[in-house]
Amino acid sequence: MLYIKEKDGQYSQAPEDRIFAEANSICISRLEQRERINSSHDAIQAMEWRMRQYQVEVFACLFLSSSHSVIAYEEICFGTINVNAVYPREVVKAAFRNDAAAVIFAHNHPSGEPTPSKEDIELTKKLKELLEPLRVRVLDHLVVGNQVTSFADHGLLN
Repeated sequence: MLYIKEKDGQYSQAPEDRIFAEANSICISRLEQRERINSSHDAIQAMEWRMRQYQVEVFACLFLSSSHSVIAYEEICFGTINVNAVYPREVVKAAFRNDAAAVIFAHNHPSGEPTPSKEDIELTKKLKELLEPLRVRVLDHLVVGNQVTSFADHGLLN
């Protein structure tokens, strides 16, 4: 149970939508402060609540400098409740537009299941192959469900 302090000094139970709004606000401020992303934990902290708010699949990129400071967060593709067509060309264009040295992919599974699908793994491999010659390192791919699965932590980026 979470409580919030009202203007009159009284505490009341926080409604779920207010909790999510505050979590999203914190994520946005972290991204806007050009925070450094030093680990999968940092990436999850920056993106988890942002990705959880959607009822359809969303594929997003966190573009980073060579020192892994946040340059930009962009939602690249929106899909349906269980499918999202990600166009590699759009990811490459966004990486160039943001002058990124590194990228972290993230997408949500509205079902809550955080296990990467075969298609998720193949897409990540394809994007990594396209970006490597352009000197844009793929640092991670997060799948956000009821929990978050990090490709880097599970050895799925090889």
